Amino acid sequence: MFNKIWFQSGVALIMTLIIIYMVVQVQYIFVPFFQIIATIFVPVLLAGVLFYITIPIQEFLERHKAPRWLSMVSVFLIITIVITVLSISVIPVVTEQVQNLITRAPLIQREIQSFVNTVLNQRERLPFEVNLNEITDKAFETGSSMFSSVVANAFKIIMSTVSVVISLVLVPFFFIFMLKDHEKFVPSITRPFTGRFKLFLLDTIRDIDKTLRAFIQGQMLVSFILCIILFIGYQIIGLEYALLLAIFALFMNVVPFVGPWVAFLPAAILALIQDPIMFVWVSIITLAAQQIESNIITPNVMGQQLALHPLTVITIVLAAGNIAGFLGILIAIPTYAVIKSIVQNIWRYRRDLSHTLISDIETPKRKF
Repeated sequence: MFNKIWFQSGVALIMTLIIIYMVVQVQYIFVPFFQIIATIFVPVLLAGVLFYITIPIQEFLERHKAPRWLSMVSVFLIITIVITVLSISVIPVVTEQVQNLITRAPLIQREIQSFVNTVLNQRERLPFEVNLNEITDKAFETGSSMFSSVVANAFKIIMSTVSVVISLVLVPFFFIFMLKDHEKFVPSITRPFTGRFKLFLLDTIRDIDKTLRAFIQGQMLVSFILCIILFIGYQIIGLEYALLLAIFALFMNVVPFVGPWVAFLPAAILALIQDPIMFVWVSIITLAAQQIESNIITPNVMGQQLALHPLTVITIVLAAGNIAGFLGILIAIPTYAVIKSIVQNIWRYRRDLSHTLISDIETPKRKF
């Protein structure tokens, strides 16, 4: 019975729950540790994203006999050029569109109210009974509550902004060390171990690296291509705030399956306000972009490396959003993919270990 997988899994689950319970009981001991983790988490996360985006450039240069220092300087030079180009061409336009959108916010609110009133006046023709007054009041009550909360927590917002700025200052330092010493990371972890367990660690770290590369590089490239497609489409139909909406879609598309439809909502609202027929064109462009992404871009860029079911993605994103907000939504999918990779490697390690033990204890049959 003790060798059964269900028994061992049950014991492991019970021990894990006991450990979690004990940690919760003495959680005050771990508060300084958690504060340190919270302080360096965002800089390390941003540096890691930059590292995985730029590591192909470094590897390409070093394959062509470039020394490490030259590849690092080249990466920073490319990043500087990209930031400079964005600062000159994109950021001023986005800033102007944001300021224009803020200025027009009262007008947009009146347009939305007018649209709601039109629907209210036509509700007798609806095939179902809807209390739109209650829905409208609830929506405005929620919006007012959110605005009041933002004003009341203005000091906290300012302090959070300062914290973000400090975190951004730390990003280049982590990024430099990742570019310089990333090859030393795996040996430093596996050095104390030997034998089969060391091979297990090597396989696990390699799979984690492969998973993160596939997600970060692939998803960023897919999001960038979708951003270009949407921007061109919005420009062709004459949608206002085209660049701002396309950049918003760039960040939202990082979340598979869910992000594109979140990016569609503000575009649809602004299109309705500008011209009802514009909503139809925005819907067509979004649908066409999603079809191109699903059938052409993603299969060629990412393949089936992550193999995530849409229902799994939606469940994870909803749970992560409730637990950790927007940051949780962004990191939910790669975190799940990494955990999945670790669990698969543990399962293979236990299976191989059990097969090895069985083969060791088996004795050849005697021939009489």
